[in-house]
Amino acid sequence: MGKIKILLVDDDPEITESLAAYLQRSGFDCSVADNGLDALRKIENDPPHLVVCDVIMPHMDGREFLRSIRERKINIPVIMLTRIGSSSEKVMTLNEGADDYINKPFDPLELVARIQAVLRRSQLYASSLVSAWVLAARDLTVNRQRREIYMSGKQVHCTQRAFCLLEYMITHPDEVLSRERLQEVVWGWENAVDSRAVDNRIGELRRLLGDDAGKPVYIETVPQSGYRFLAQVRIISS
Repeated sequence: MGKIKILLVDDDPEITESLAAYLQRSGFDCSVADNGLDALRKIENDPPHLVVCDVIMPHMDGREFLRSIRERKINIPVIMLTRIGSSSEKVMTLNEGADDYINKPFDPLELVARIQAVLRRSQLYASSLVSAWVLAARDLTVNRQRREIYMSGKQVHCTQRAFCLLEYMITHPDEVLSRERLQEVVWGWENAVDSRAVDNRIGELRRLLGDDAGKPVYIETVPQSGYRFLAQVRIISS
């Protein structure tokens, strides 16, 4: 197999020039588009393995581009570049089909790590987990469209924060997720909470799932790092 092909979509030439060069040095074959329409044309002519896409762009912005490719059943993984915003905006972006996001400004090393994590997931699953409406793992079923959780076919209930936490973790299985990352996804930077808020919601989920922290089958604590969703995930409905 040749190099992994990355399509970088951003209307800022300073960003595309420096970031494309960094991705090339990191071992990727990187091409550039300056808006969503240009990106669609490039995908039709030469599909990449993954797209890194800005949100605010002329002609067609990142979210419209994302919706367009998902409506066309194009399951190329997409990482969105966003400004720090509310947790609801980030959840909306993920629900629209983004495989992950990273806040501007960012460390290019973090972007490469997210690219590698998303590529690992895309190799394990034929379809994008974040574009699926219903996911299952062992006795757990999560209906993302209806915001419902079932254990062994019986509906169970949790807080909204806990559901958002579980939703992010089940769509990012086998990836070590730091408390800071989970805090950012679920609460957003506009809500000041410490890491204990994440731990409390993890505790809520473990009670809901009947998961033993000492011998976990769903959520593992990774010392000094965060948490990882362990169970193999199945797509029930896309």
